[in-house]
Amino acid sequence: VQACWLVHRVCSTDAGFCQLKSTLFCLPIVPVSNVVVTPSSTDLIEFNSSVSLSCSSSGSPRSYTWLNGSSEVTASEGVQITDGGSTLTIISVTRYDQGPFRCRAFNLVSHDISGPVSLSISCELLTFGPENTNMTLSPSQEYHEKGSDIILSCSAVSRPPAQFQWALNGALLSDTGPELRLNNIHMNQSGNYSCQAHNIKTLRNETSQPSRVTVLGWLPCEPWQQHHPP
Repeated sequence: VQACWLVHRVCSTDAGFCQLKSTLFCLPIVPVSNVVVTPSSTDLIEFNSSVSLSCSSSGSPRSYTWLNGSSEVTASEGVQITDGGSTLTIISVTRYDQGPFRCRAFNLVSHDISGPVSLSISCELLTFGPENTNMTLSPSQEYHEKGSDIILSCSAVSRPPAQFQWALNGALLSDTGPELRLNNIHMNQSGNYSCQAHNIKTLRNETSQPSRVTVLGWLPCEPWQQHHPP
């Protein structure tokens, strides 16, 4: 399939009269195909999350329209259509933005429509936290003998349940999960330990109060032992 344009040009000559020249331009047009919608996220919080949906397709230069269910989506307050119509952005989603969304791509000779994309939008009342992030140490003492084992546990009030990451002296470690086990501990592992709780829905973080862990090559004696060795 080709699209053709007839271009007329008027040229002047030295003889003082004008000459009309016409040129026919034809370009092949490839039909539209492979229309796909890709969302930036599908798990969202009502009034707290924003989302962008990108439409991609194959074929000659295309135009785009968006559908939410059977209704066409137009730009408005909180709804942006950019990148030549191929990107739809919804600011502060509501329960009415769950879709299904489809993208329609078209050019001079054909059109095609994407498959449906639905968004999961949770009510903020059902999600909260993390709050009251707390860390406990076992055994619950500051001084620990080199080679001993220590267990640090982290908890938080959160819905959905929080994810945890551990930190030493404020620097995040690769260790994750609600429990950190320090087996056969060494002196270079001394420091202030804390845990960070993260909620994947609210996208909030909270860090526990730090607990000091001091590893010694020997444990200090109790005062009475200093004068009465066993």
